[in-house]
Amino acid sequence: MGLDIKSENGTAIALLTGEIDHHTAKPIRSELDRFIITMQPELLALDFTGITFMDSSGIGLIMGRSKLLKECGGRLEVHNPQPYIRRVLKLSGIEKIVKVR
Repeated sequence: MGLDIKSENGTAIALLTGEIDHHTAKPIRSELDRFIITMQPELLALDFTGITFMDSSGIGLIMGRSKLLKECGGRLEVHNPQPYIRRVLKLSGIEKIVKVR
């Protein structure tokens, strides 16, 4: 699992690679939370281009970061999910909470 965060002018993009499951979600969550609390971006986009697998841990990861960002005055978006991940996001109802592009 890889995570690279780039930030500019209040907007941040977190490039994720690999798999998001119960083993990898915790370190990703910790790093994203540290970044959100420290930098307080207006927008954080999770770029899922490099995600090859995601289970329900990924849904929890998205929901928790969305809540934290709202508390800090920001918002979360999910960008470029693979087609099957997009279906999982749609079935979970996450699109009612965060914008999926």
